[in-house]
Amino acid sequence: MSVTVRFAPSPTGHIHIGNVRPALFNYLFARKQGGTFVLRYDDTDIQRSKDEYAQGIAEDLKWLGINPDRVEKQSARFASYDDAAAKLKEAGLLYPCYETPEELERRRNRARAMGRPPVYDRAGLKLTDEQVAEYEAEGRKPHWRFKLPNHTANDPFSCVRTDVHWDDVIRGRQTVDLASLSDPVLVRADGTYLYTLPSIVDDAEMGITHVIRGEDHIANTGVQIAIFEALGAKVPEFGHHNLLTTSSGEGLSKRSGALSIRSLREAGYEPMAVCSLAVLTGTSHAVEPAKTMEGLADMLDFTGISKSAAKFDPDDVGHLTAKLVHGMSFAEVAERLKSDGVAGDEKFWNVVKENCSTVNDAKKWWELVVGSVTPEIADEDKEFVSQAKALLPQEPWDETTWGEWTKAVKGETGRKGKGLFMPLRKAITGLAHGPDLKNMLPFIGREKTLDRLS
Repeated sequence: MSVTVRFAPSPTGHIHIGNVRPALFNYLFARKQGGTFVLRYDDTDIQRSKDEYAQGIAEDLKWLGINPDRVEKQSARFASYDDAAAKLKEAGLLYPCYETPEELERRRNRARAMGRPPVYDRAGLKLTDEQVAEYEAEGRKPHWRFKLPNHTANDPFSCVRTDVHWDDVIRGRQTVDLASLSDPVLVRADGTYLYTLPSIVDDAEMGITHVIRGEDHIANTGVQIAIFEALGAKVPEFGHHNLLTTSSGEGLSKRSGALSIRSLREAGYEPMAVCSLAVLTGTSHAVEPAKTMEGLADMLDFTGISKSAAKFDPDDVGHLTAKLVHGMSFAEVAERLKSDGVAGDEKFWNVVKENCSTVNDAKKWWELVVGSVTPEIADEDKEFVSQAKALLPQEPWDETTWGEWTKAVKGETGRKGKGLFMPLRKAITGLAHGPDLKNMLPFIGREKTLDRLS
């Protein structure tokens, strides 16, 4: 069987790390199986969906290394949804309801107060022609609910336990009792569609074989299987992974701006660090940075995904990024360094990369070489620095210059260890840390070193 999966974001904001988790699970699964990955924009909410967000999602996915085989927009497929709704209405499975949101909430509250589950009572099926006419005269428009197959053959008001089973590719055997659920609203009063019906129609018509998504959709899956069957469509396989939360246990949302893919990209993090953390957090595999999507696909094992929520720590993106950066060759970063105005060669990159948390950090070390520095010289070190300046070797300089110079300074001043090296480092770089000066000094050169020792 050829695998076809989809990622269906709503273009109503920027995607965040929580969105990327299902996108990556689907993408890596498709690549591992030699299948097809469909990017399908859930843009049926015309008021909130924006082209700029759709473009932003495409850019973020491309940066991550997710390259769709197909791109679809639900806003171009309303005719298919209309046909499906008509089919369900003709079968008596999609029925009109006229309650307002306030009326529905009062009913739910009464049910809770009486110790009953707040399940919709199918009052819409009891409406007479006269009652419908009254509602219409008031200007009310109906919303439309799908009648779940959870009742006896001839009485929709006699609900009976109706189990829907499926073998979840992540969580194993799953069961949902349709009698515990309300008939879902598929069409709003203004005629627009909620997510459910367009998603099912698209999955059927696009040949989606596997729907891999968050565990918050498990109850929905029972409902959706019933609608697939009512439409005479083939039911795909389902997989439900655990959700990412913040380190404090809160759910992620589009309001989590610090965790948006755009913000992580702008912070200079490596895409494979983001992908590795999004995929491996909450699994039995050690969280380590994969260098390629192929490598990450090899690490992904659905059977190793925990059933508990996975806590995401943004600091870990930085740790994984640093690991990747430290292992990068000059060829891998040359163009990025050039675009940042870093003219250093392979030798320079090899000297500074261990002190770079991101590739962008190389810029500050290059500016330390070619730019101006504010020397940090304590009052008690001024005489010592002046003595060291007088002993500075002539050029040419290489990796042995620092050792020769400090040896001479030690002999002249008697200083050693940190008391010898730290004042010189602070004077030359303005910093108490950084790449080894034996390697940096030849890049800085004698003239600039003399200026900074003044």
